[in-house]
Amino acid sequence: MTKVPDWYPDAAESKPAPTPLLRVQAFLNTRDLEAQADLLAEPGQARSWLQAAGLLRPASSFSAADLDLARKLRESIRGLLGSEDGAHPRRPDLDPVRKLAQIGRARLKVDDHGVLAVESARHDNLADGLFDLLLIIRAAQQDGTWTRLKTCANPDCRWVFYDRSRNQQGNWCDMAVCGNRLKNRSLRARRR
Repeated sequence: MTKVPDWYPDAAESKPAPTPLLRVQAFLNTRDLEAQADLLAEPGQARSWLQAAGLLRPASSFSAADLDLARKLRESIRGLLGSEDGAHPRRPDLDPVRKLAQIGRARLKVDDHGVLAVESARHDNLADGLFDLLLIIRAAQQDGTWTRLKTCANPDCRWVFYDRSRNQQGNWCDMAVCGNRLKNRSLRARRR
């Protein structure tokens, strides 16, 4: 199993995305529906995670509105992802993505070999760190790795995983976890 960084929401992650897309995957998985936990719910916990993940500098501050934008952005990006069976084809609310795209500033960076890359022009606040996530998504859309980031089809789970299967038909949860829960729920509904 690939080891994920300490800031990843679940140290036992078995299907991590490659870096830097791993940062987007981690951001999306800060909300764990099954455990009813949200690393971005409370400001102190959110600050710790955002700093550890490199999305907020230690000296930076953020408001309740900034944290609300982060949570809305998380769900907006999650809505862009496909599940392994296409079970959630709803149209995502793109307003948080658009808002962040409008306030963010990008610049070109040239490495020692002349390779150009796009990066955030500033890192003053939480919005700048979140803008970095949009730049990672843009690069992943261009290199084809974005389509491999998916969500579990179980509406009670929705964990984000990276599909490394050759035909991109991989599943996050196995039958012993989500599949078994769904079968039991269906059985109870039929019995009622």
